[in-house]
Amino acid sequence: MTLMKRPLLVIALLGLITPVHAEVEVDVEAFGLSLGGWLARKGKAAEYEISEAGYRTYQPEVSPSPDGGIFVSVRIDHRRGFFASDDHASLELSFSPDGDLVSAQSSLALQGRTISSELIKGGASASTSVAAPQIERAVKVGTDLVADLSSKLLREKIVEPGRVSFPAAIRHNYNLLYKAVKTKTAPTLATTPPASTTPAPTAGATAPATSPAAASGTATAPTVPPATTTTAPTVPTAPATNPAPAPKPAAPPTPNPPPAASPSTAQAPTTPPPAPSATGSASSPQTTATKKTIPLPEIKPYNPSGAPATPLPTKPAKEKSLIMEHGGEVLKLARDVVKSTAAQ
Repeated sequence: MTLMKRPLLVIALLGLITPVHAEVEVDVEAFGLSLGGWLARKGKAAEYEISEAGYRTYQPEVSPSPDGGIFVSVRIDHRRGFFASDDHASLELSFSPDGDLVSAQSSLALQGRTISSELIKGGASASTSVAAPQIERAVKVGTDLVADLSSKLLREKIVEPGRVSFPAAIRHNYNLLYKAVKTKTAPTLATTPPASTTPAPTAGATAPATSPAAASGTATAPTVPPATTTTAPTVPTAPATNPAPAPKPAAPPTPNPPPAASPSTAQAPTTPPPAPSATGSASSPQTTATKKTIPLPEIKPYNPSGAPATPLPTKPAKEKSLIMEHGGEVLKLARDVVKSTAAQ
């Protein structure tokens, strides 16, 4: 019964997933690449030329509509040069939740003069093609939009080449922006529960003669009962009867090596220490030899010549000279002689 319930569960889960609506979005990167790339104004605008006149298009602003569609607005500038102010234009498009163009409108601002087109709607009457009516309506809306702007621009007696071709630049952006609008379906979970579910069998109940699939008229493949697996009895293994290892006898302590004798000193032979007892029992008496003190010889300084050592002579005290001792008296006597001679 478990295997029969699995296909029904999968079918019920697949039935929950149903496409409810389509989301409309604008591929801004594709729109920018068609204009040459968003390289101007810190990556927010694209600059290009049409009929040797420079134009600048900014990234589109997209906002959702109350009916589930989107509203797209684009700013387009006519670059006139360093010593003249630029002309500005706006292009506004509305799309339905299915991605069809609903309406379009544009306006121009030329040095204080404003020219606005009529609101061009893409109704069912604007379509003449049966294979692709939405594309036919979009072409008709773009044609009417540019024609309306061009006629109003000519009434203002505009003769500058960049301004005359401004409606053509708006149509160029209109075509590329329409191609950048895409729809994608978003699958959502339905809130309705599955129609019927098979109850789990209870203990002692008999299986029904016909399955739910057979009652509905569809043939189902016979289910194969799961194979039963038999496990071989496990033979108890006898515990290992390894005898415990016998304790190893303690190793006898290693005697410390005797200190090395220096070549300049003679050392009397000492008796080696008694060997430890083989049995290691504490009851056997141990005999130790008496230690003898060895007198160390007197170490004399190194004398390679063998001459007897003589004590160093003591430094005699310095004798004061007579001049240093009686110099003051001599000078005093000399001063007296000089004074007496000068007085005579």
